[in-house]
Amino acid sequence: MDFFAPEVKPYLNFVHPPLMWVLLGMCIYAMYLGVQIRRTRSATPEVRKELIKGKYNDRHHKIGSIILALMVLGSIGAITVTYINNGKLFVGPHLLAGLGMTVLIAISAALTPYMQKGQDWARYGHISINVTIMGLFGWQALSGLEILQRIISKM
Repeated sequence: MDFFAPEVKPYLNFVHPPLMWVLLGMCIYAMYLGVQIRRTRSATPEVRKELIKGKYNDRHHKIGSIILALMVLGSIGAITVTYINNGKLFVGPHLLAGLGMTVLIAISAALTPYMQKGQDWARYGHISINVTIMGLFGWQALSGLEILQRIISKM
């Protein structure tokens, strides 16, 4: 049973790419907020008092929640659209890295309660995982553009 008219299906391919580019920008912003949290934690009492006014911790948690939701939705949505349009998935580096990023972001978010209790291992794990995600995300952006060019050339 087709849920989408045949003339609509090809255009579904153009939802995932802009969503992911927005998500990449959000990840960069979340990283900035995380750096500010780290600065606040290690600042002198006078500087810390000023940095706390930025509410970096609260903003980081809020944007992180949105990023987690969008990454899961974006990953599952892209897989679904690929299957709807092709009747199969193309298992390759782009798909595998995207799924890996989705798993990593869930693990990173799961470390939050431990970080809130002051566990340094969780904090370092969170940072390491997110740096890995950012590296994969940069590569995903470039490989995604190549995939998008192939889709456009077939239209």
